[in-house]
Amino acid sequence: MSAAKPETAPPVARKPATSARPRRRGQGAPSAAPARPETAPVIRDARAIEEQALELALIGNCRIAALVNPTGRIVWWCFPRFDSDPVFSRLLAGDEEKGFCDVVLADMTKSTSAYVRNTPIVVTELEDAHGGRIRITDFAPRFPLFERTFRPPQIIRRIEPLAGLPRIQIRVRPTHSYGIPSAGYSIGSNHIRYRGGGQVLRLSTDAPLSYISQEVTFPLTRPLALVFGDDEPFDGAIGQNAQEFETKTCDFWQRWVRSLSLPFEWQSAVIRAAITLELCSFEETGGIVAAHTTSIPEAPHSGRNWDYRYCWLRDAYFVVQALNQLSSTQTMVDYLDYVTTAAAQLDAPLGPVYSIVPGVSLDETVAKGLPGFLGMGPVRVGNEAAQQVQHDVYGSVVLAATQMFVDERLPRMGDEALLKRLEPIGERAFASAFKPDAGIWEYRGRSRVHTHSAAMCWAACDRLGQIAANLGLASRACYWARKADPLRKEILARAWNQRKGSFVGGLDDPELDASVLRLAEIGLIRPSDPRFVSTCDVVGRELLRHGRIMRYTADDDFGAPETAFLACNFWYIDALALIGRRDEARAFFVDLLDRRNSFGLLSEDIHPQTGALWGNFPQTYSMAGIINVATRLSEKWEDVWCRVSS
Repeated sequence: MSAAKPETAPPVARKPATSARPRRRGQGAPSAAPARPETAPVIRDARAIEEQALELALIGNCRIAALVNPTGRIVWWCFPRFDSDPVFSRLLAGDEEKGFCDVVLADMTKSTSAYVRNTPIVVTELEDAHGGRIRITDFAPRFPLFERTFRPPQIIRRIEPLAGLPRIQIRVRPTHSYGIPSAGYSIGSNHIRYRGGGQVLRLSTDAPLSYISQEVTFPLTRPLALVFGDDEPFDGAIGQNAQEFETKTCDFWQRWVRSLSLPFEWQSAVIRAAITLELCSFEETGGIVAAHTTSIPEAPHSGRNWDYRYCWLRDAYFVVQALNQLSSTQTMVDYLDYVTTAAAQLDAPLGPVYSIVPGVSLDETVAKGLPGFLGMGPVRVGNEAAQQVQHDVYGSVVLAATQMFVDERLPRMGDEALLKRLEPIGERAFASAFKPDAGIWEYRGRSRVHTHSAAMCWAACDRLGQIAANLGLASRACYWARKADPLRKEILARAWNQRKGSFVGGLDDPELDASVLRLAEIGLIRPSDPRFVSTCDVVGRELLRHGRIMRYTADDDFGAPETAFLACNFWYIDALALIGRRDEARAFFVDLLDRRNSFGLLSEDIHPQTGALWGNFPQTYSMAGIINVATRLSEKWEDVWCRVSS
């Protein structure tokens, strides 16, 4: 076990679906003792922990990812990659006890759960009524090995006795084919093979195999290790290797965190967000998933259940932007390689979303074997949005690439050859700017000329001109400026609604839409422009519900939205900061940080009245918002020290 201590988490004792979310303390300057927990450990009432709530921690290694609840139950794991069939599917199994791995402590009374500081390693401690206590450590191995990164499709679980004579039951109940229990298994000398649907999950362990297969309760007298993964023999001593892998994985992540350029304030929140975003990158191809789950409803019983285990070009841009701000640029480099593979013909229309392995179909189906999150189906596999037309993707790709041309730290900077690869995307953007599309909100039943889409098409042309100028290509710079300038003028003219005193969601359309808050951020209009200032006022007045900004309030394909899209709230904070209302922005931001779950993670949506998190989890849009806003609002390191010394 590494010397690093786990972070601590506030208590969880409620259902997010029905009661208000407990508030976290707003975070300011960093702790002076980084190796110690920020607060004392918090005791949880085990009976009050709701296993299907979004009080979940993410573990992973950029190859696989899993979700662990506060009592150490692994409730979600798609194997062997992010978008695969879940072998642990309890998260979406309703009331059915299937698709999980847990350790049941007899007569358990208390539990604590937290991340090891600055890592995606989760430590859970359980205590029984007789003073017995155990520790469960969950992680996915990732560390340098033979001059490359070792990141197998494995989850390692270590179980250690800490006090007394605890009695435990190890339960492993995998599923296949989206919810069918894997009834077939075979036992070897130190492993169990779970079979089903043409897939084999192998558990290598030094625990008693018969106790696991029969779910027998037994006394825990020595440390045990469980290694889940491919159907391959585990080389070496299982317990010793598991402990060594944990130490090396801890070291890897803590070194990675030390390489980040952090803002002075809200450091722990930014670090957790950065690790989470990194875990959403499928390193093998460079694709970045929007979230690690499918079909967690955007609102209770809404039917707004979508599969987010794929790479949206728009969402990926926000991830790249956020990590770039922290000086973590490798994700950007890998992502651009992914884009050129996914869109092999750059002069052809770009799709809004692709599989993390380009070329794999995203045809949308319904998984009948899973009742859904809290029983709220349907559970969808694939995403129909892949067939939609969304013109903002052109700007998303170009904006994601811009830092390649100016960042001197990169071993391979953007050059004229890369510009030429991007220019067909700009041509497509120019041609598409004023054509109807499904827009950023992916309407399924209508299309229009969306302001955000048109603005991102302008951004593609504008940035190509700036890139060309930076490369000293004057003729290409003039070429793209001549395309960008008329787009900008027409967008500003047609998106402005004089009656509302605001920019609106569609050109020549009166509906208000929070995506217009990004117009100043991408440079279409100056933040000081009275029209943008007025837009912020109107959005803050008309789209605010119980302290949360809605993306829009008009009916869509499913009626009026009930929950607030968290990204819009971060955009609103950004906009407030841009127009000079920093105190208001900071207060709004601290309040949003209070709404993270106990592990510091956010989903896609929040219920304005209950404070419950809804939507797929963890959501890259939301986690990127934490980084972008913290970087913008934080005091500078040098300013703080100057103030302290004065």
